[in-house]
Amino acid sequence: MHDDPAYEVTVTDIAGDRAIDETLLRRAIEAVLRRHQVPMARINVAILDDAGTARLNRDHLQHDGPTDVLTFDLRDRDTEDGAVDGEIVVSVDAAAREAASRGHGLDAEIALYAVHGVLHLLGFDDADEDDAARMHEMEDEVLSSIGLGAVFRAALL
Repeated sequence: MHDDPAYEVTVTDIAGDRAIDETLLRRAIEAVLRRHQVPMARINVAILDDAGTARLNRDHLQHDGPTDVLTFDLRDRDTEDGAVDGEIVVSVDAAAREAASRGHGLDAEIALYAVHGVLHLLGFDDADEDDAARMHEMEDEVLSSIGLGAVFRAALL
């Protein structure tokens, strides 16, 4: 159908030491894009280990240590067409630790991080408690819509 949004979602598994469900990851990203009526998007998800995210965290944000997810908005600031272009970097090591401690699968945790990253690309912020709560609620709504359930909220129960 000509009205379908054009989404290009790629996954680059640089860590490569764990099997990642790339189809599920793409479904999660496309679900959040559709929910927010994004007309076009090009998003790459890079799966790294803790060392890789620590390096990027230091080089780009001047923060020490690894992190779970980083988001890089690659859009031309003059573009006003609603298109999204970005890179989401996920630490498979952080995801594995969190998934084990929260009692759900690695793929659910990685999908959570990817949805979180897309929300940042859409302009959402989690700097304060209220904004973070809104983002987490949206993450769980999107993940529930694709059959994963409330991944973030489930970890709090």
